[in-house]
Amino acid sequence: MSHVSSSERWFGTGHSTLTDPAAAGAEAATAALAGRVPAIAFVFCSVGYHVPELFGALREQAGADTVIVGCTTSGQLGGGRVSRDSVVVTAWGGDGFTVRTTVARSAPGRLREAGAEAASSLAGLADEHRALLLIGDGLTGTTHEIVRGAFSVAGAAVPLIGGWSGDDLRYVRTYQFHGGRDGVEILSGAVIGIALGSDRPLGVGMAHGWHKTGDALVVTSSRDGHVLEFDGEPALDVFLRRLGVDESALDDPAGFRELAFHHPLGLSRRSGDDIRVIHDGDRVERSLICLADVPLGALAWLMAGDHESLLDSAGEAAGQAVEALGGAPALGVLVFDCAARWLKLGAAGVQEENVEIGKRLDGVPYGGFYTNGEIARFRGALGMHHFTLVTLALG
Repeated sequence: MSHVSSSERWFGTGHSTLTDPAAAGAEAATAALAGRVPAIAFVFCSVGYHVPELFGALREQAGADTVIVGCTTSGQLGGGRVSRDSVVVTAWGGDGFTVRTTVARSAPGRLREAGAEAASSLAGLADEHRALLLIGDGLTGTTHEIVRGAFSVAGAAVPLIGGWSGDDLRYVRTYQFHGGRDGVEILSGAVIGIALGSDRPLGVGMAHGWHKTGDALVVTSSRDGHVLEFDGEPALDVFLRRLGVDESALDDPAGFRELAFHHPLGLSRRSGDDIRVIHDGDRVERSLICLADVPLGALAWLMAGDHESLLDSAGEAAGQAVEALGGAPALGVLVFDCAARWLKLGAAGVQEENVEIGKRLDGVPYGGFYTNGEIARFRGALGMHHFTLVTLALG
């Protein structure tokens, strides 16, 4: 699909907490579009809303070339609000935009190939400013392979941005959406590549608010998101020792996950630190289990963060994206925030986070969702992140 409009540029967001999917979709779509025909409309919603009726009103207001994409989530933000059981529609259109999409189906088992297939949406895109957005199933595991596949096609000159779908932190099944005025598919196990072209600048921001603690650790053995060794020692043993707890901490799996949650790994990159959430420990192989790659030879630290540092990072990520426009005014901002940040900040804290984003953007509209992992590759990082807020600003 493609769309090039010849009208004034615009960006809008609508948010609904109505319980009926059709009514919620209508309220959010009407607020976001305000009678305008979008080049692209993103639909982000709680998993209970993933029914065809959700898209009825949006399809009625869409143009022949409007692209409709989105996914189920672990929370929404937009229209100045944050909520779990809700629908957010974020859309833009007008002069100077090009949008093309490709869907890679059945991604599990062929993750790198699926990433490359999704990135093929960039083919023939000749706009001065380009970016590749990725939305994919957050339960496929080792999602860094998808990012690597996309990068193999996109190359270093095209920033990669996006997030993985959720299911309100149930970890059972997530859904992705793709279509247009004539219908919207509800998919699972898919990766959607959204090639965005613009005749005005695009800006990317990324921040997390965590800082290093203790001495650096060298990853001397790892496999598929399992960290097997630090400095030649079993990774689980090193982790327990660093935190000053013994083996009995693993007797309560929920308690161990809570402990590990507040001490993620930070991987040193030229552009900063990538965060990896530790989800579990394996007593047999003495490993730490993450859901994204921790490369062999990487320098890693145990990280710490507090309420204020996480809030500050929200404003920082928003500000980075706007500043990357090089002085051009921001039309709107798309936000990919981590569901783990919601857990860390709490229900009241994510409202404060939303305020920080709003203050930094100073009236610029924005919308997005809480992800099962974030994508940002624009200055040397591998591209897969956790506990991080990623932003895309449109000039």
